Amino acid sequence: MSETVSLHGKRPRVIIIGLASCFGCQLQITNMEPHLLELLDQIDLVHWQLASSDPLPEAFDIAVVEGAVTTKEALETLRKVRRRASAVITIGACAATAGIPGMASRDFDDQVESVYGAEVPVAAGSLVRPMAVSAVIPVDWEVRCCPIDPADFMMALQRFLTGSNRLAPTATLCGECKRNERGCFYGRGQLCLGLVTRSGCGARCPNLGRPCNGCAGVSPDANVAAARVLAEEAGVPAQRFDVALQLFNATNEDVCPSGAR
Repeated sequence: MSETVSLHGKRPRVIIIGLASCFGCQLQITNMEPHLLELLDQIDLVHWQLASSDPLPEAFDIAVVEGAVTTKEALETLRKVRRRASAVITIGACAATAGIPGMASRDFDDQVESVYGAEVPVAAGSLVRPMAVSAVIPVDWEVRCCPIDPADFMMALQRFLTGSNRLAPTATLCGECKRNERGCFYGRGQLCLGLVTRSGCGARCPNLGRPCNGCAGVSPDANVAAARVLAEEAGVPAQRFDVALQLFNATNEDVCPSGAR
């Protein structure tokens, strides 16, 4: 089904906001130098948190959200955004899977106390257990990975500007490695999460000689149990595999056992 934002010939009003993150994915947008002016000519960028401390405008059409939900204030912001926006696009691993902030979701109270002590500073906000944006509101499209590929962000916006029938990838990264004719890290006894990670990035890290760290999140097609067995057979303890999964999937109880540390 084609997805567009109906504007009756007007440019869509776009906001870009950040929750708990390093703001690296927003910085990636600025790395689109050859295409940034062309993009800005197609939209009306009415708010960008990276460049302004002004409050959210009352009206907008597309909301771009970076970062994980870690405070009650973020919960309220997302619900307000979803009521006003025709489309919500998340960017980056923190927004899609809770990412690095999500690692604090396990033993949450102990984690908070170890960082802040007996009293959380007012500046930290009213903390909640970290979660992905999609755990709070419906999301129309996700631009995954850490950080995002600017080209993927451009394609996501074009999806709602001009319409698209493209589906989100669901296969695992191993297929992309095979198409790139990369040797398998497990053949060398090295841990790699490409066995279970969602494809779509072109296996960028393996192409550079680095094992996949799972920043795109676990694929819905992944067989995590079988991947643990393969890891063991290759000399990589299943516990190491489980711990590595937590880096970007700690809030995914279906694939990340609560007892893993």
